[in-house]
Amino acid sequence: MTKRRIIIIGGGLLQTPAIEIAKDMGLYTIVFDMNKETYGMKIADFPVVVSTRDVEGAVRMARDLSLKMKVDGVITVGTDASTTVAAVANALGVPGNRFEDAYAATNKIRMRERFKLNNVPQPNFYPAWSYDKALSAFHKLNKPVVVKPADNMGSRGVMKITNEKDMLYGFNRAKSASPSGEVIIEEFMDGPELSIDMLIYEDNIYVTGVADRIIEFPPYFIETGHIMPSALEESEINDAINVMKKGIKALGLSIGAAKGDIKVTKNGAMVGEIAARLSGGFMSAYTYPLSSGVNLIKNAIEIALGDKPSDLKPKWDKVAVEKAFLPGVGIIDSIQGIEKAKSIDGVKEIFIKTKAGDLLIAPTNNLEKAGNVIAVADTRDEAIKIANEAISTIHFNIKSEASITVDEIKKTASEMLKLNTGLYEELSNTDIDSITALNKYRFSHSLIHESVNINTNTMLFGCHISQPIIIDTVSNLSEALNGVMSIKDYYKSIIEASDESEVISIFRDFECDDNLNMVLDIIKDTQRGILMFSAALSQDALIKKLKLAEENGALAVGIDLIDSKNNFHTKSETELKALVKAVNIPFVLSGITSENDLRIAAKIGINSVYIKNNIRFLLRRGESISDTLTRVSLFLKKNSKSDINILVESSFLGEDALAYLALGANAVCITNDIFMACVAKGRKGVQYMLNYNQKHFMDSMNILGASSLNDIKSNLILK
Repeated sequence: MTKRRIIIIGGGLLQTPAIEIAKDMGLYTIVFDMNKETYGMKIADFPVVVSTRDVEGAVRMARDLSLKMKVDGVITVGTDASTTVAAVANALGVPGNRFEDAYAATNKIRMRERFKLNNVPQPNFYPAWSYDKALSAFHKLNKPVVVKPADNMGSRGVMKITNEKDMLYGFNRAKSASPSGEVIIEEFMDGPELSIDMLIYEDNIYVTGVADRIIEFPPYFIETGHIMPSALEESEINDAINVMKKGIKALGLSIGAAKGDIKVTKNGAMVGEIAARLSGGFMSAYTYPLSSGVNLIKNAIEIALGDKPSDLKPKWDKVAVEKAFLPGVGIIDSIQGIEKAKSIDGVKEIFIKTKAGDLLIAPTNNLEKAGNVIAVADTRDEAIKIANEAISTIHFNIKSEASITVDEIKKTASEMLKLNTGLYEELSNTDIDSITALNKYRFSHSLIHESVNINTNTMLFGCHISQPIIIDTVSNLSEALNGVMSIKDYYKSIIEASDESEVISIFRDFECDDNLNMVLDIIKDTQRGILMFSAALSQDALIKKLKLAEENGALAVGIDLIDSKNNFHTKSETELKALVKAVNIPFVLSGITSENDLRIAAKIGINSVYIKNNIRFLLRRGESISDTLTRVSLFLKKNSKSDINILVESSFLGEDALAYLALGANAVCITNDIFMACVAKGRKGVQYMLNYNQKHFMDSMNILGASSLNDIKSNLILK
């Protein structure tokens, strides 16, 4: 008999149990994931490379598959892909929720609007597209409030705010974490929180797990573990269950799974959120089965195939605990004791997500944890004790961030790059002329001032960034890396560090279409990538590539009039205007500095000009970057009728970058320092350098008596 086939959206750690269970059920597994290297994709019968968030792409892939084979169901576990699941189910005619209902369970604004319409207990809230709306909501609501992106998960961008002075940061942070830019402001619900899983089949709602959810690290909301079953009073649990069932009906969810975060407040249970999927955080795959003996994912797969869940009756009553490893802040030197911890009686699973050389930072969302342990016992106290013993058995030997220096990172990179025939020396000396010219500018400190609340956050291209730094990938990349690391690993490290540290990255010099497609896949989900193309390409080729970048989630696009080999390429005003009009995202132009070129750029709607080091190679008497920046900044202030951002290249982070900002740059694009950090320690090395730079900015601004980036301009003087 032909195997039944199921599409599983996601091939990562939380989806792997679903893939394995489906295979054990004798099903043919089709797994959709952007990363073909995940374990889930490797064990799938049929892996399909497509982003879990790419609804249209997933539907297209599913329809193509359905022409070759019958697909019987679609499901996801632990990731926010319920709209993708619904769209695929609707397109193939297999069991699933309506797309609009799945969307309402994904977008917190639509969710709260449905709850309000159906009198589901929840906090007061307001949607906020702009900061003015967010501030207005803050004043109308009881304090504290919670600021959230409307359409993200894992506590990304979520923050509790009590004081008005923190609203701008909180709003920008949430907006940056929202793919759609939608933000919601709601009243904080005080009280314990429950995580609840339910299954829905033919008008029946089955409760399949209630756990106490442990939330720590305010003002952020970090889930540091959960315990099942809950220790709350039965009446409180029943109230939470009833509220969640009411919420499920309000959302219109008619089949499949539902995961709820329900707060138990002094005024009764209220909905935090309800998602149209089984929970992540190891609950559906590990703690509930360990606590009850019920294979929850197997039952969910049966429903996804249109079958009645076959086995929901608990077989035993144990206590299961999941706790996160949060060993501190710094660079991991080594991890010891993993096997010893696994041998502890009652420890069922240990997941370590980090390795030696990684940088640990204070968590601001649920993705920034070092690992997890899952333990089970007959009593709550015993299970917690076992989990704590496992955590204390595993030692993360950490060097404090203070002990790691920029020089150490550069030394490591230099040792790796020595194979590259002097590339390290070339990188180290690239910016000497620019630094020499910049040295004529000096800061004048100010120490008689009130204590200042320093803020390095800003907005660029409509995106919130934690500091005015852009990572610019180095030119001639394959030659620069020369086997030290793959281009793909370099690109991935850069964009992941950008996303986690809340900055922006530029990608350029695509030697072939494969490299371009690789970048498009990597930047798709972050919306923090800018793609720059050489002006040497034909007009038609440029327009095609600019549009392709926009379609795949580029934050901005642009062209280089001076390429990586320092060749210049001219463009007419008509040609440039056509390029700008070809896309509906910001456009960056690199290679212009004259007043006439700047006037044209302003007239045709150029968003940003980028002043790069390679300008100095065109003419022997060309200006230094600092002098060009000063002149361009002054000209644009006096003459431009539209706001044009000035981006400027610097090989190095630190005070030089701060000086460029003082001279009028909106952001500084860092090349060599970031390249060497990436070579030395990958994504975590880049994160360390960005954290180091932000701290340096803040310390320097304190010495200058500057609370904002605009304030530093008055402290820079010409010697």
